[in-house]
Amino acid sequence: MAVVTEEPKAGFRLGMLIYDTRYRSITIQIVVLMLVMLGAAWLIDNLLRNLDALGRGISFGFLWNRAGYDINQTLVEYTNDSSHARATLVGLLNTLLIAVLGCIAATVVGVIAGVLRLSKNWVIARLMTIYVEIFRNIPLLLWILMIYTVFTEALPAPNAFRGDTPAASMVLFDTVAFTNRYTAIPWLIFDRSLGWLPLGPLWLNLDLALILAALVGGFLINRTILRRATRIQEATGLRPTTWWQSLLALFGPIIVVFLALGTHLDSPSLQGFNFTGGLQVSNSLVALWLALTLYTAAFIAEIVRAGINAISRGQSEAAFALGLRPGRTMNLIILPQALRVIIPPLISQYLNLTKNSSLAIAVGYMDLRGTLGGITLNQTGRGLEAMMLLMLIYLIISLLISSAMNVYNNSVKLKER
Repeated sequence: MAVVTEEPKAGFRLGMLIYDTRYRSITIQIVVLMLVMLGAAWLIDNLLRNLDALGRGISFGFLWNRAGYDINQTLVEYTNDSSHARATLVGLLNTLLIAVLGCIAATVVGVIAGVLRLSKNWVIARLMTIYVEIFRNIPLLLWILMIYTVFTEALPAPNAFRGDTPAASMVLFDTVAFTNRYTAIPWLIFDRSLGWLPLGPLWLNLDLALILAALVGGFLINRTILRRATRIQEATGLRPTTWWQSLLALFGPIIVVFLALGTHLDSPSLQGFNFTGGLQVSNSLVALWLALTLYTAAFIAEIVRAGINAISRGQSEAAFALGLRPGRTMNLIILPQALRVIIPPLISQYLNLTKNSSLAIAVGYMDLRGTLGGITLNQTGRGLEAMMLLMLIYLIISLLISSAMNVYNNSVKLKER
């Protein structure tokens, strides 16, 4: 009787790393990676040796030296006696401020412009086309400089608001004043402020923390209310009335916080030759924010238009057949589906806006580039260290923005069942 036995499997041999196609690609990649790492190590070692020979070894101790320069727009306490590290923190917060404000405003303007570009009204559609083509085809730096020039040259000086018959007047019920040096706007004052909490080298504004907690808490409560209403609708076919609950959840906590802090609005008023009270926003910040918003919104408008065009026309036709109006169709059917196409390129525009904020140095807005990569670098002569820190900080900010948007993208993408 014949006995069939399986052929014994050959063991692993080192020669298989080269001659076996299953392992050859991995071997080549590992070898190339090692060569690249060795080359990078040699370059870094050579750089460090040369810097030591010149007596300029890498050191970040300069961050704790006295800065010695003023910053015109700050979100935290700062004087020229503060350290370079403090100045860097101020610049970082200014960069984050312009990035957040720019992303929000550019998204709103871009979505509106993108939708209006598809309008059946010929005049509106062409006006939006002109806006998009003009702003996205002219360099951003030119827009920043032009808008800043308009603010500084065309607007009146603060003393023009003086007298019985002033040459200029405030707007919005005499609460906002546009001048050639700054824009004076009303601001919130807390009679029962909670103050600041020291956290090592940083300070936490407890008033702001409480307001943010109230906003986030209201948003989470409202989301819970809407999810509950959706479950009831799926179970019974009837959706309960939730508008008053949503209003109470969104605005109730923040109103309670404002009342507890004794909040009132402080409007600017002219005292002598300058405005006092309220908040004075530098024209460099306003010009930079406006230029970044309009420039980035032009690209976002094209992204939104492409996303809407990617949705089948049958979707809107079916909605119209059910009696939905064009506005409701766009908000409830077209845009939610278009988000799956819009979000990925939108992330790139947010990253571009954040990095383009470094052009603030052109109008004197002291962001991260103007502090750490500008005056601090020039005063200390630590160009390599300053550039390394700048690159690391911008990299971290970009990765955080990308990660947050990817999480949102995963929540809106089409899920298979």
